[in-house]
Parts: sequence; C-alpha cells; structure tokens
Amino acid sequence: MTKLRGLAWDHRRCWGPLEASVPGWQASHPSVEISWDRRSLHAFGEAPLEAVLGAYDLVVYDHPFVGEIAEGGLMVPFDEHLSVEEKAFFERDSVGKSWQSYQRQGRQWALPIDAACQVASYRPDLLSGLGAIVPSSHRDVLALGRAARARGKWIALPLVPTDAMCLILTFTNPPADGEEFVERAAVERAVGELRELAELAHPLSPSWNPILCYDHMVEEDDVVYVPFAFGYVNYAARTDPRRLAFADVPRPGAAGALLGGAGIGVSARSANRDAAIAYARHLGSPQIQRTSYVGAGGQPGSLQAWRDGEVNAATGNFFADTLRTIQASYLRPTHAGFLAFFRDCAPRAAAAIAGELSADELWSYLERRYRESLGSGPAGRRRLA
Repeated sequence: MTKLRGLAWDHRRCWGPLEASVPGWQASHPSVEISWDRRSLHAFGEAPLEAVLGAYDLVVYDHPFVGEIAEGGLMVPFDEHLSVEEKAFFERDSVGKSWQSYQRQGRQWALPIDAACQVASYRPDLLSGLGAIVPSSHRDVLALGRAARARGKWIALPLVPTDAMCLILTFTNPPADGEEFVERAAVERAVGELRELAELAHPLSPSWNPILCYDHMVEEDDVVYVPFAFGYVNYAARTDPRRLAFADVPRPGAAGALLGGAGIGVSARSANRDAAIAYARHLGSPQIQRTSYVGAGGQPGSLQAWRDGEVNAATGNFFADTLRTIQASYLRPTHAGFLAFFRDCAPRAAAAIAGELSADELWSYLERRYRESLGSGPAGRRRLA
C-alpha cells in the first residue's frame, strides 16, 4: 500500500475538494491511500515550508514560496512529468498568471489548482437598500462610503498587516524582477488613497482578514461593500438573503489586483513521487476542476471552470463577475528573499495606512528592505559578490 500524506490550509475552499477527491481516487487506485492534514491561513501564507516537507508528500502552498523552493530544490519540478503539449494546455487553461506564478529558474514547481485575487464584494440587499450601484472607481467608493455612513452602515477593508501589505502591492505594482521597489510618489499615492478608504471603513477593519470580514458581512447587517479583499467563492454560493456578491475591483479599464491562489506541489523528500504527481495532475484536470472540485467548495485554477455556465449558476456568478480582474491580476515578485521582505514590511504597511507612519517613512523602509531581499538568497548573494 502506497500512503500519501498531504498538507492543506484550514478553510473549506482548500480542504473541501481535497478531502472529497480521496474516495474516488482510491477506488480507481486501490493500492494508494491518501490523507490530508490542515494548517492555519497564516501558516499557509508565511510559515517556512522546509520544516514540513519531510512529513508530507503533497503540500498546497502560496506561490511567493516558489523562489525559496527553486533555490533549495525543495519540491519536485513537474517538467519531466508533463509533455510539451500538456504544459502548453495547462498554461492556456490557467486563470491570469496562475501557471506562471509557480515558475522559477525555468521550471514548474506546482500545478495551480486554486486561483484568487483581490476583488470587490457586497451585500446585494444592503446595496440596493441604499439605492446604490457597484462602484467602478475610487471616487465611487468614497461616495458610497459617505452614503453608507449617513445611514448607519459602512464599507470595509481588511487591514491586518498581511492584507495591508497586499494592498500596498496592488496599488503600486512593483516590477517582478526590478532592482528597486517603486518610486516614492507611487507609495505616497497608494497610502493616501488607502487612508481615504480606511477613514470610511468599519472600525473592526484593522483586525480583519478577508475571512473575518466576510463572516461579519453575512452575520451582521452593517457592512455594505468591500473594494479590495481576496475573493472566496463559498460566500457567493450561499442561498440565504445574506449571501455576498462579488465584482471586479473599482479600478478603471482593465486594471487588476494582487494575484493569490494556491498550487499543489510534491515534496522533494517524498518516497512516492510518481503516485503524488499522478494525483496532483488529477486534481488539476479541467474535468475535475469544473465539477467535483467546485461542488466541494473549491475555487478552481482552471479557466474552463471559471467560464463554465453551470459553475457560475451554482456560485452566484462569482467567477464570471470577477474574471476581468483576475485575468489582469498582478504577479508579485517571487525571488527567494521576497517572503522575508513581505513579513518585515507588513506591520509598517498597516501602520502607514492607519496614519501612524508617514508615507515617506514607509517608502524608505520598503526601498531599503527590498534591495536587501534581492541579496538574501543564494542567487542574490552570488550577484552581490
């Protein structure tokens, strides 16, 4: 008996379709046994991967880890296990830059089974109660925020440090392979606009990540609209009156927002690589992604699934209504030092948006710390030598 052990993050969007896939896979592969463990959302996004790879064959992880993975050879590249035609198909069928986000040093380190980015969300019943429409610009959001306050309601903006830093990245779009972060003026403009939103946002916003924000929105009746937060299809698939609807971010033209999502990788320490890779490919196939994966609460990485009429009918049109944003989504840097840069900068991003740190002080720290991050991995140290 081959036993595969996998590590997911603790939300139904992730573990739901993984656990649901096990009985069917084991029925057609009776010599393979699969079990899934879970870890917190924070650990998924920020905890070092190397510490868990010895215990797991399969790990669902966030793409900013790919720089460290490539530098350390921590995962099995999929390149030798996919034909040229298969790789081209996966790339065409991925949403936005999801496929590209797991590439580093010319190799593919994961299959993107989940796709997400920052999108807008709202309570349709509360928005219509204000006689308002979904905003399409920053000015529209401010107008809605003032109208909501006049009626005893709020807009919201998840602003825990991790999400605050994600907002800074969305509003500045630093180049993925640049030697510098961004110009001072871009950070000043981003902080200024985010402060305007924060001033009108629900007072609990600084303590919310997207999940806590959405939980509040469906449990209470005081948050009308959120302009930027990572989307979760589970809240759109609800059937009660407090369900959420999702929309493109309030940015003009084809502007997107920060890319998130999750990929499935195979540990380089796995003794069962072939079985793990076969199972990962199964999860990433369009047929699974647009059927049982969505049916179990998943948010697929397959473009076919995002465009599928039945999938959208079952999920409140979540995918069709946010597709423009994710197709134009921003792929953050993925060099080996980026995660440490992100962790160090996140509290300062939150402080700047809260008015506790000047925009100029934030820019100075971002710029210095970003330069340092480029030299923190083995490749960076060789470049600086």
